[in-house]
Amino acid sequence: MRIRATVAAVTGALALAAFAAPAAQATGTDGTPYDLNVSFSDVKIASSTKIGAPTGALRIAYSYTLKYGSEVDIEQPDFWSQAYLYRGTFGSDTATELGYDKSDSATCTASTTSDGTATCKGTIDLYPSEGDLLNTDVGTWTVAVEAGALNGQDPENPDYSKVGFKEQGGMATTKLLRNVIVTADAGPEPVTKGATLTTTGKLTRVSWEDNKYHAFTNQTVTLQFKKAGTSTYTNVKTIKSDTSGNLKGTATAAYDGYWRLTYAGSAYASYASAAGDYVDVR
Repeated sequence: MRIRATVAAVTGALALAAFAAPAAQATGTDGTPYDLNVSFSDVKIASSTKIGAPTGALRIAYSYTLKYGSEVDIEQPDFWSQAYLYRGTFGSDTATELGYDKSDSATCTASTTSDGTATCKGTIDLYPSEGDLLNTDVGTWTVAVEAGALNGQDPENPDYSKVGFKEQGGMATTKLLRNVIVTADAGPEPVTKGATLTTTGKLTRVSWEDNKYHAFTNQTVTLQFKKAGTSTYTNVKTIKSDTSGNLKGTATAAYDGYWRLTYAGSAYASYASAAGDYVDVR
C-alpha cells in the first residue's frame, strides 16, 4: 500500500505533499497506519474532460460525502482528504496515479443537520505543459478517495502507528479526452442560387507530449447547414480529413444560411464544431 501524508500548514491552509514511498522506505518510525474510521460515498465528477494545451493547471472538479467517527476531527489542520485518478490494480505499486501529488486537499464542510457527515469538494489538478500527461493517458480513469490524520505527528518524522489513513478505489470513472479543433470557411460569398458552394476547413488534435496541435488525419467530419431564420443545423454529407487534416465539402446553394463542419468525437478525442459561416445566396 502506498501512503501519503501532509506537510505543515502554510498561512493556515493545509498543503499536500507526497510520501509516494512505502512506509518502510520513508523517514519516520516503522509502523503501520491504523484504519481511519471514515467512509466515502456519492462521488461526483465530470463524465469526461477535454484537455487542450493549457499553460497552467487544468482543474477537474469533484465532490463526495465523507462519514467519520466521533474520534475523527476533520477540523484539525493535519487532517486531509482528497480524490485522485488511477489506472491499473488499485493500491498496487504498478498502478498509475494522477492528481494526488499536485492537487490541494479537498475542503470538507461538516453537515449542520447530521453528526459525522461532511461534504467534500476539491479539484484534481493536471499540468499538461509540465509533462503530467502522455498521449497514452487518454481514455477512462477510475476515481479513488483518501483521508488521513497525522494526529499531531511530525510529517517529516512520524510514528506511523499513530497516523490514521483510509482510501478506497472504484468510486467513479471519468474520461480524459484530447481536445480537437475544427475550422470552416464557406464560399464563394455571395453565391448564385443553384451554384456549387464549397466549405473548407482543417481538423487538428492536441498532443499532450509537446502541448501543440497537429493534423488529425483520416477522420469523418460532417458538413452541416442551418437555414437563415431557423435554429437547427441539418446534416448535408460526411467527408474525411486528408493526410494534412484538411477538409473539403461541396453542396448546392439554395438558401441563405450558415455552414459548418462538426466532428462527433470518440472515446479518445473530444467533440468539436466550427462556428457557422454565413453565406448569402442570390
